[in-house]
Amino acid sequence: MDIILLGPPGAGKGTQAQRLVEHHGMMQLSTGDMLRETRKADTELGRKVADIMDSGGLVSDDIVSAMIDAKLADMGPETGAIFDGYPRTAAQADQLDEILAKHGRSLDHVIELEVNEDALVQRITGRFTCANCGAGYHDTFKQPKVEGVCDQCGSTEFKRRPDDNEETVRHRMQVYRNETAPILPGYEARGIVNRVDGMGAIDDVTHAIDAILT
Repeated sequence: MDIILLGPPGAGKGTQAQRLVEHHGMMQLSTGDMLRETRKADTELGRKVADIMDSGGLVSDDIVSAMIDAKLADMGPETGAIFDGYPRTAAQADQLDEILAKHGRSLDHVIELEVNEDALVQRITGRFTCANCGAGYHDTFKQPKVEGVCDQCGSTEFKRRPDDNEETVRHRMQVYRNETAPILPGYEARGIVNRVDGMGAIDDVTHAIDAILT
């Protein structure tokens, strides 16, 4: 079974993909992870990716597709793929169909995690982590049990991601609406799109996705 998880940054795609890996034995194909992995490899593609990323350029669709192709070639047909963060554009969606067909595979489901923009801003801008062990917290939803002290390791040092701010979050939402959301009608015409409330509790979202896959 091969599926796409769609939704803007912060919708919870990575969390749900990891649960699918753990519960269903699927493989998460995250373009961000693959770029970092490919960059480290002493291969022609790895060196090309490193040069592009070091120069601040954007990795082309062809390179991303080559990474997806290589990953699928290494996977057994019995292992399902979760595409997380890909495809982002109509061109990438067309390339993915071609790559899957090459490996005798096809998409079974496209699952969009729907979010409320204002609530997503609150979710993301309130995040912070322990600077020592990485335990996650939130200004509204998950404060440390003892103010200023990490529950896990007792550290009193915390940090926030510099891009977890309202301006950046709303820009990402706009990019998602402009570039990625337009690929949905094509998948809807194939009858494979399902939508899940991405603002629900993590377990509730997981159960909703499981219900779609079973």
